[in-house]
Amino acid sequence: MSQVSSPIFSPFTSLGRKSIGSLSFAFSLRSPAATPSPLSLRFPISPSSPPPFTRLRLTSLRTMASHIVGYPRMGPKRELKFALESFWDGKSSAEDLQKVSKDLRSSIWKQMAEAGIKYIPSNTFSYYDQVLDTTAMIGAVPPRYGWKGGEIGFDVYFSMARGNASVPAMEMTKWFDTNYHYIVPELGPDVKFSYASHKAVDEYKEAKALTDLSFNLSMLQLGVDTVPVLVGPVSYLLLSKPAKGVDKNFSLLSLLDKIIPVYKQVVSDLKSAGATWIQFDEPKLVMDLEAHELKAFTLAYSELETSLFGLNVLIETYFADVPAEAYSVLTSLKGITGFGFDLVRGAKTIDLIKGGFPSGKYLFAGVVDGRNIWANDLAASLEVLHSIEGIVGKDKLVVSSSCSLLHTAVDLVNETKLDKEIKSWLAFAAQKVLEVNALAKELSGHKDQPFFSANATALASRKSSPRVTNQSVQIAAAALKGSDRRRPTTVSARLAAQQKKLNLPSLPTTTIGSFPQTMDLRRVRREYKAKKISEDDYVKAIKEEINKVVKIQEELDIDVLVHGEPERNDMVEYFGEQLSGFAFTANGWVQSYGSRCVKPPIIYGDVSRPKAMTVFWSSTAQSMTKRPMKGMLTGPVTILNWSFVRNDQPRHETCYQIALAIKDEVEDLEKAGINVIQIDEAALREGLPLRKLEHAFYLDWAVHSFRITNCGVQDTTQVSITFLPANCSKFCGFDFSFCIMDAGN
Repeated sequence: MSQVSSPIFSPFTSLGRKSIGSLSFAFSLRSPAATPSPLSLRFPISPSSPPPFTRLRLTSLRTMASHIVGYPRMGPKRELKFALESFWDGKSSAEDLQKVSKDLRSSIWKQMAEAGIKYIPSNTFSYYDQVLDTTAMIGAVPPRYGWKGGEIGFDVYFSMARGNASVPAMEMTKWFDTNYHYIVPELGPDVKFSYASHKAVDEYKEAKALTDLSFNLSMLQLGVDTVPVLVGPVSYLLLSKPAKGVDKNFSLLSLLDKIIPVYKQVVSDLKSAGATWIQFDEPKLVMDLEAHELKAFTLAYSELETSLFGLNVLIETYFADVPAEAYSVLTSLKGITGFGFDLVRGAKTIDLIKGGFPSGKYLFAGVVDGRNIWANDLAASLEVLHSIEGIVGKDKLVVSSSCSLLHTAVDLVNETKLDKEIKSWLAFAAQKVLEVNALAKELSGHKDQPFFSANATALASRKSSPRVTNQSVQIAAAALKGSDRRRPTTVSARLAAQQKKLNLPSLPTTTIGSFPQTMDLRRVRREYKAKKISEDDYVKAIKEEINKVVKIQEELDIDVLVHGEPERNDMVEYFGEQLSGFAFTANGWVQSYGSRCVKPPIIYGDVSRPKAMTVFWSSTAQSMTKRPMKGMLTGPVTILNWSFVRNDQPRHETCYQIALAIKDEVEDLEKAGINVIQIDEAALREGLPLRKLEHAFYLDWAVHSFRITNCGVQDTTQVSITFLPANCSKFCGFDFSFCIMDAGN
């Protein structure tokens, strides 16, 4: 391709600037030797070509009222994960990590700009966690990390996240009811807050200076005017815990007047950098809050009001309905321009909006689900939007995701091996961006008819597909209604029968389950899956590993043995691969914490068990010892909560179907001579609704699901449930007797 010498556009030697909508165009002249952006799109320019900017296709010039709460940061193929781990292992430099990160951020902003999103978030990228980023921003570093002040760098930041050779990491816990984890701030009366990380401002400037499109040597700078996102000051404090040595009853909200000055500095810097909107995430507003906690929101934003003057301010909530009292407090806050609500998991909030919404304020309507992977029902979303349009005003209604898209997979385009029909039913983060924009365009009178038609076709296909519905499963699940499925005899009677059968000591020993998996073991599984070794070779290798594990336990004089689970990849995926109604992706990764990603199965249809899943390996292990061998299963609630669950029927109905499949497996294990069975419910706590009013219903069907799994076994078969320690501690406010689930022993 020939190149011509001609005036070119670049970030250097600015000649002029023009703004259209939210796009800022800088026209510049630079030397032909200057290097174009690695993310640039290149087009040839000839002397007869029209000026490049007359040929740009800027989708609706980002004038449509569309917004994304946040976006996945790992990258479509986990680029950030690998860059982080390489840096942590000392195999790459900080500069290498920063370059990968910058490229990811640029590609995300570019993607949303080209899709036509008007309100594009920045500062939602994180090297580890957004709450930890806030801790760094306000300088709330625990003393054990030896920070002496100044801008917080990678050494202190990652020490807080992961610990180091001399001190442990900060605590990590679940982010509301998601599978994401955040780093819990440790605060006390003596913490000295200071503006210690300028990440929010730096990323805003980075987006604004983004060189997005290039034309050979000619470059057009498209500075994306983003909406910087900050974790709100009140939610930050309510998500914190008293530091070690601080009274457990210490009021974290008493620190509000100490952190607000730092927030004011951040806001001032963002204003100086040119920001016109700021988003404060205050997800704690969906929780059951006491009066003094709600009052803290009024105090915080009243104190910030002067600093926020001249800015448009969005307060974003997500994950559930906003309670009526919290809604009243929120919509009465001073200096706030708009309010964001999750109208997928918080549909009841619509009634509050219809009952009264402040005049002249923006409503960011979260109608595209940010926590699941199903294609949006565009027609249904439009009905919701039209129902509130007259109340809010057409010019004040903004279409949004229900929450950050962090909680879904990145891009469906990378799923080249996924079943085509199932793929047509899905939307990952990249596709949800398009859905948000399509809805916004329709509201503005520019309906994309082909897009809506394709959506309607996909929804109809899913609804009518025979692979979704299994009549026999539906009938079996329906028969469960009205019965509690308890084992028919008392716990004491079962314990006596089990002791006679198993002859265990008064305090028997066992292990929870899986043994460490070596690189060689993983290689064997990988080669078998790729058909590089035969089934006979695979079985031989797994048997050898089981035999090693059995001998180790016998040498340690363990009473009830496990086979070590060398054949398993993941405690949910292993079972999902053998159940009907499940699909699996190649790149459907979702961040759990730091660089840790999970690839949740997709439950698309009725669930059943075509054949035994664990009996062969458990029986094989039992043949190697005279001691009892435990059968190891994952419970139905955990399988449900660690999957992307179908949204065309209630979650509890899907859970009952999984429970019936596990029930079949339990009874087959018993028939094969396995008299001790462990059912793991590691994720029981994660499905607990955020609002206390909804706890009882969840616990009722979760407990019922577990009882279904083992209600048909003999008294001589011992069944146990295993929790994570965090699950047990979190349930202390409930009747803990349900933990035994009447399975027992």
